[in-house]
Amino acid sequence: MNQPLPFRSPGRPGPADLAEVMEQVARGDKQAFSTLYDALAPMVFGIVVKVVRDRAQSEEVAQEVMLDLWRQAARYRPDAGSVTTWTATLAHRRAVDRVRTVQAAADREQAQAAREHHTAFDEVAEQVETRLDSEQVRRCLRGLTELQRQAVTLAYYGGLTYREVAQTLRTPLPTIKTRMRDGLIRLRDCMGVTT
Repeated sequence: MNQPLPFRSPGRPGPADLAEVMEQVARGDKQAFSTLYDALAPMVFGIVVKVVRDRAQSEEVAQEVMLDLWRQAARYRPDAGSVTTWTATLAHRRAVDRVRTVQAAADREQAQAAREHHTAFDEVAEQVETRLDSEQVRRCLRGLTELQRQAVTLAYYGGLTYREVAQTLRTPLPTIKTRMRDGLIRLRDCMGVTT
């Protein structure tokens, strides 16, 4: 793409002329679009490359912006701003969208890689640790009173509520609650859990 010229050349349309050219483009005039393209493409590319920072992607985005100008020419309103301002806004928005899309794709790939990453672990060591924990729980359960052990076992291994434990053991609900609380405190202390 050509670099933008700092001054208006005799063959290059000015701001007022661009509004007229845009009207012609809105009517489907391909020659007018060619004129518009030559006048605005360098500016569009300059805006896009500053945001996207990748030349190949910037060229793509700049082409998309120019196609948007062709398709949306009828939406241009001279009272809302100059053709140059409207085009610059389109270019900047499209460039920011591209950056966000690329970033979102990179974030998705990184998240997927993190989900697929499995930390290697020693399966035997984990089984031994689980077995030791189970043995410690059984030992600590043996240290509870019969009512505490039954209540805790029914609640935690049987999935029963306090009320269901009380009905199963035919014991008043407040007694079950007290025994379970005391039993859990004893289990915590036996297991060496700190709060």
